[in-house]
Amino acid sequence: MLLDVLDCFSSYQALYDDLRDLEQHIHPGQPAEVVSLAFAIESVDPLALLQSWVDPLDCHLYFERSGAKTSILAVGATLRLTVDGVSRFVQARDWVKQVTARVTMRGDRSVPFSGAHFFCGFSFFDEATLDDGFAAGSVFLPEWQIGRSGDRTSLVVNRVLDVEFCAETEAREIWTQLQRIQSTTFDRHSLTLSPSQSLQAFTSPDQFKTSVNQALVAIKSKKIEKVVLALAYEVKAAQEFNVVTSLYNLRQLYKDCYIFSCNNTSGETFLGASPERLVTVDRNQLETDALAGSAPRGETELHDRHIAQTLLGSIKETHEHQLVIDFITTQLVALGLEPEMFPATLLQLPNIQHLHTPIRSLVPKTVHILDVVAALHPTPAVAGVPRDLACDQIRSLETFDRSRYASPIGWIDGEGNGEFAVGIRSAILAGDRARLFAGAGIVHGSNAEHELAEVQLKLQALLRAIV
Repeated sequence: MLLDVLDCFSSYQALYDDLRDLEQHIHPGQPAEVVSLAFAIESVDPLALLQSWVDPLDCHLYFERSGAKTSILAVGATLRLTVDGVSRFVQARDWVKQVTARVTMRGDRSVPFSGAHFFCGFSFFDEATLDDGFAAGSVFLPEWQIGRSGDRTSLVVNRVLDVEFCAETEAREIWTQLQRIQSTTFDRHSLTLSPSQSLQAFTSPDQFKTSVNQALVAIKSKKIEKVVLALAYEVKAAQEFNVVTSLYNLRQLYKDCYIFSCNNTSGETFLGASPERLVTVDRNQLETDALAGSAPRGETELHDRHIAQTLLGSIKETHEHQLVIDFITTQLVALGLEPEMFPATLLQLPNIQHLHTPIRSLVPKTVHILDVVAALHPTPAVAGVPRDLACDQIRSLETFDRSRYASPIGWIDGEGNGEFAVGIRSAILAGDRARLFAGAGIVHGSNAEHELAEVQLKLQALLRAIV
């Protein structure tokens, strides 16, 4: 029995007493409040908890920024909102604000990711299709949240304080799960080996090249400046794909990327390793990135340097990159911000390298992070220029639904901080089947064969990871 551990009794008793006090102040008929309890716990890998603690049927969102040694896992939904239509970001923003106003915080507020955090995923277009198990937008306040930043780890528990709330039941469940979480370790021996796979292009290579050439006709006629076209591959494996093994492989392969996953009620999991941040807000400091213009890595160090210099000097690639910079700065200025650009660098990943320009700005309290997400999504890096016309081209030329591909995924807290990645280099896993997505930007000077090779290069990187 849990309370047999005498040296833990006082901590359990403090938890129970706190919950009992909250229970006594519940008033039937009044809007229910939410309690957010924060605990400092011993170091544990949130990915290990996804492996051994989380039921596959439980909703979850996993979000890791490996380069910064931060990761966070949200499990279960204490409160949830699904949104659809052109106002989905506004609806999500207003709901987060309304719920935040009802939150009472308890526990250790100094731990990383303390307080109520909301986890968000959106589709590329503002309406979900009938055959897509993911909503056009989903935001949830989790039942359980495990966050790690550096060598510090936290557990946050969120509960609704309504007439069904029972302090004794909740205290026992929380304490039991706390002990279970503390004893969890990553079992690398159980990570499944790569199953045999059969690969089939959902969009044939010839069809993709035809779409690229049609887009080039529109670009030549000055209808658009750029459009990003994606390719989807269907993969059939000999056994079910393993989400945790795939995430672990992505973590090992792509050290400076966002590693993410979220699931739906249809048994599908969207996951990937994205090099592209959409936006971060931390204590009124906004950071975003222009990431566009790509080239492969070289086979030798000398060859790699040559390709890098060619990319930095390429008229086509720098033009594509500048389109993204111009769009982002214009959108931020329209929100009343004063963006500052840093010098362009190269973001070099194991199999590909990109032109990368960091952009920063102070954010007033009147601008919410979801206002920024709404203004930036989709950027020219994943859609094109002008945005609306490019999206029309995508709908016309692509033969599949993008679903969550190239869309915002991330988290928000009650103070207006948050972080969103762009869900590129991604796949949807469902049992023994997977759909992989990758895209390429088409501008004046693009070549259909070269764009196909770039997309296939990105897809091969994903194929190496999902098992």
